[in-house]
Amino acid sequence: MKEFNLTQRLSAEFLGTLWLVFGGCGSAVLAAAFPQVGIGLLGVSFAFGLSVLTMASAVGHVSGGHFNPAVTIGLFTAGRIPAKDIAPYVVAQLAGAIAGAGILYLIASGKAGFDVSAGFASNGYAEHSPSGYTLIAALLTEVVMTFFFLIVILGATDERAPKGLAPIAIGLALTLIHLVSIPVTNTSVNPARSTGPALFVGGWAVKQLWLFWVAPIVGALLAGAAHKLLVSNREVSEMEPALARTVTP
Repeated sequence: MKEFNLTQRLSAEFLGTLWLVFGGCGSAVLAAAFPQVGIGLLGVSFAFGLSVLTMASAVGHVSGGHFNPAVTIGLFTAGRIPAKDIAPYVVAQLAGAIAGAGILYLIASGKAGFDVSAGFASNGYAEHSPSGYTLIAALLTEVVMTFFFLIVILGATDERAPKGLAPIAIGLALTLIHLVSIPVTNTSVNPARSTGPALFVGGWAVKQLWLFWVAPIVGALLAGAAHKLLVSNREVSEMEPALARTVTP
């Protein structure tokens, strides 16, 4: 198997996260409530799932297809990647998220009446939750949803799992997560996805951003530890032979 260098892997993470934010948040901003034929909550949920599925298939063999700081941290906790890759991966993911949100902003602002302060697919709690859920409800939702997202990722990409199905399982898991949690927080489970739009909204979105870093990372750490217990019948302390093991079919 070809080993990709760090620049190639970070470029893949940048593009994958850009596509996730542009595709997922773009569906919410541009298409969710489009007159008469809007895609609604169901459509937005599938857009996020499809964005991950498509890019995991396209570049997962290059970088492992994380596209999410919480996924990177969870994979490290489970013993899948070395600590030295965490910081560069997270930086690439944040850059991709900001670029994706920037492209979306340029497109959305081309319509008369566009108001970025209306939300711009940002995540929030309390008065900024889509249905007014409290901070505690939002925190619990994001921890639990990220936990199970990582459980699916770690299980689907285990060397003993059926080959070639990981991107599908991961994409459908993200779709399900959005179907459940959009009304609560607008769904994060991804600090980079939350950061990109929040920087353009500013104000409340930036003030509440802390939760969408803390909760997904806590969920990912718990999932990484839980997965180690689930696979304790084999050595998990050794790193996988390649980062591509994380999502590559």
